[in-house]
Amino acid sequence: MQTMRDIVRGQIAYPEMPMPANLYRGQDARDIAVYVAQCAGNASCGVTAETPAKPSSGGSQGGGSKTAAKPNGKQVFETAGCTSCHTLKDAGSKGTIGPDLDQLKPSESTVQHQVETGGGAMPSFKDKLSPAQIAAVAKYVSSVAGG
Repeated sequence: MQTMRDIVRGQIAYPEMPMPANLYRGQDARDIAVYVAQCAGNASCGVTAETPAKPSSGGSQGGGSKTAAKPNGKQVFETAGCTSCHTLKDAGSKGTIGPDLDQLKPSESTVQHQVETGGGAMPSFKDKLSPAQIAAVAKYVSSVAGG
């Protein structure tokens, strides 16, 4: 387990393409390395019986920055170029440049941070998408990844 932990920690600290740089640091990076080392080869590690509810399509949140309607996260994912780099079953995408989001199962905050700042092979989308679009795609990816 120590060797696996050291390898994962090294990849986090000194990533090679397509792993984005600076996703996690310090204790968070160490915790991820330990988790991956513990779960390597264990098919049921991290799996739970619960599945997140799909986001509802009803309702509106006025005050969008580029459109009056609340952005659709799936539509943002499909039109912003995400499908060409990432695999995400719900979107029907099979990109291989970026991480497989179904396997990664990133949190909403992780997706939002990555879309805003970019890293590795991924460019920042902060100047291409509105804050509402970024929030919508982050919520969408985090709610369907792995499903």
